[in-house]
Order: sequence, then C-alpha cells, then structure tokens
Amino acid sequence: MSTDTPPPVAPMLVATEAQDPRSRDLDGWEAPAILDVLLDSQAEAMAAVRAALPELGRVVEAALPRLVAGGRLAYAGAGTSGRLAFQDGAELTPTFDWPRDRLAFLVAGGERALVQAVEGAEDRTEMAVADVATLSLGPNDVLLALAASGTTPYTRAALRSARQAGCLTVGIANSPGAPLLDEAELAVLVETGAEAVAGSTRLKAGTAQKIVLNLISTTLMIRLGRVWHGEMVDMQATNVKLRARAERMLRSLTGADDDAIRAALAMADGRVKLAVLLLHGMSRPEAEAALALHGNHLRGVLRK
Repeated sequence: MSTDTPPPVAPMLVATEAQDPRSRDLDGWEAPAILDVLLDSQAEAMAAVRAALPELGRVVEAALPRLVAGGRLAYAGAGTSGRLAFQDGAELTPTFDWPRDRLAFLVAGGERALVQAVEGAEDRTEMAVADVATLSLGPNDVLLALAASGTTPYTRAALRSARQAGCLTVGIANSPGAPLLDEAELAVLVETGAEAVAGSTRLKAGTAQKIVLNLISTTLMIRLGRVWHGEMVDMQATNVKLRARAERMLRSLTGADDDAIRAALAMADGRVKLAVLLLHGMSRPEAEAALALHGNHLRGVLRK
C-alpha cells in the first residue's frame, strides 16, 4: 500500500478526546480546586508511563545495536507531540555530546510549527513521505513517532515510510486501538485517558509523552557510555556554568585538586571523559585509544 495515503481507519472513540466527568464543571471552580485536579491528572500520567516500562525496555534494547552501529535517532510528530519530540532530541547534544548529524526530526509543518500552529500540516501525508526521503532514513536508524490519538496522518505516513526503508519504528500513543501502534514495529501505549480539559493533549498526554522520551533517550545515552557514576561525562562545557560543573564532576570523580583539574580540562579541550583519564595518568593519545577500544565507555577502561 502507498505510504502517502493512510489506510482507512474505522470509526473509533479516541480516548484522549473524551470528556472526563470529574472535571465537567471545572470552569466554575476556584483556582485552588482547578490546580488540584490538574495536578492529580499529572500523577495519572506518571502511573500510565510506569505501566508501559516493559515496552520501553524493549525499545531501548532494539534501538541500542543500531545506534552502536552508527545510526541516527529520529523523531516524528505534529503539534504538541512534534514540539516535545524536537525538545528531547535537541537536548541530547549539549547534555550527552550526541552528534547533531545523528539526529533527525520530522515535524509536521517544519521548523515554523515549533513556534506556531501551521494549519493543515498534520494532514499532509505527502510531506511526511518527502521528509523521510530527504533524510534518507535507513536500516541503522531509529524513529520515535508520537501522536496522542495515534491517528495523526502526517505521523503515521512518516512511520510507514521509514519502516519501508528498513528503519526501526517505534509508535508512541495515548489511546488504545491507535493505528499508529499497529503500524509500528514496536508499540508503546501510554494510556492516559480523558483530559481534564477535553482534547487538550498538552496536559497529561503531553506529560506522559515527555516522560517517555526522557526515559528512552536518557537510558540509551547511559547504555552508550555517556554517563559514568551518575555524571554526564560527555557533557559539552560550552559556558561558564557548564565549565564549573565539569570541574565539580572531575573533583568528585577523581579527587584531583583544582589546578590539576583545570590543566586536564584544557588538555582535553573541555571533554570531561578524556580529562578523567588524563587525571588517571594517561597521555591524551593513550586515553583516546583506550576509549576507542572500549566503545567510549569509561567503566570499561577503568574497570570501576
């Protein structure tokens, strides 16, 4: 079947569009009562994610070998889901030094949609297919495709097209029976149900999606050796605050004095992981060779 036209979807009650009877009269309440209900809904989002942890584990284990082989981490979404996806991916480079050229984004409406609504963009399946083709997604790549309803045409078309190209596809939705989940190689249902404000999936569905993305991407970065002893040792020290954080990390991880830490950081061009090995007595060539031998894992080099 062509990827530019979604297969027909049988009429279904989309759970995220339903009305929650508990908040039917929300507009007549005082602010403290409204806040209480909204906060409770956020707690429900967390519970829904916890129920999906086994599926998240399967996603990480399936994605890991593709990323080790040099693949890209790609995201697809529209509206709130697209913005959340972009935020998660964009933060991986400064936090974990994940290469920018190993990230890919498919957002309905393009970059403009990150800051304002682009009318009709989520229905443009032909653009999704074109976007996948432009990115040349392939067998080493991993696509995380998000849609609260799981019916969004752009996101579904992007996922189907990427899957046909051999990409590992992960569908993440908040509604049972979502076609996006059926079309993905790996499906993650985070069943958040009706929103306090009917259909406003920027609320608990969005919170659940944000948590899911944080869990997947952070766990991947940890498994790829970009965290050691709970510290983000591949962080890019690009400003005064981050340089001070890098020094604190090295003080905690090595026990070295401030002068030695600053000298090691300068010799390592600000790379914390490399500075750790310099402070353990290695030369820079020795440190770089050791990291390459052990897949960029400090734990493998230092055995602790």
